[in-house]
Amino acid sequence: MDWKGIVWGYVVLLVAGGAVGFIKAGSRASLIASSAIAALIAVLLLTGVGPVVIAGVLLALALYFASKYLKSKKLMPGGIFAVVSAVAAAAVWFLKA
Repeated sequence: MDWKGIVWGYVVLLVAGGAVGFIKAGSRASLIASSAIAALIAVLLLTGVGPVVIAGVLLALALYFASKYLKSKKLMPGGIFAVVSAVAAAAVWFLKA
């Protein structure tokens, strides 16, 4: 799998996570934010922005989710998405060649 496939998979997980947040907790903010970030990442992919920029966006998301986890101590969504975002960023970085 190439780095773009990993990022598309991440986009799907991000939207699914926002949908779960909306269904389980009624969080419209979760649904809107996840959809907006997923759309941003999709636009970056479709416009040919390089993997270094996308890895940076994923790393920023990993830090954001890690801070959410540290504040709430809840595994979902902060802990899980912090790990998934960091792994996706690392995969993009190392598979970019």
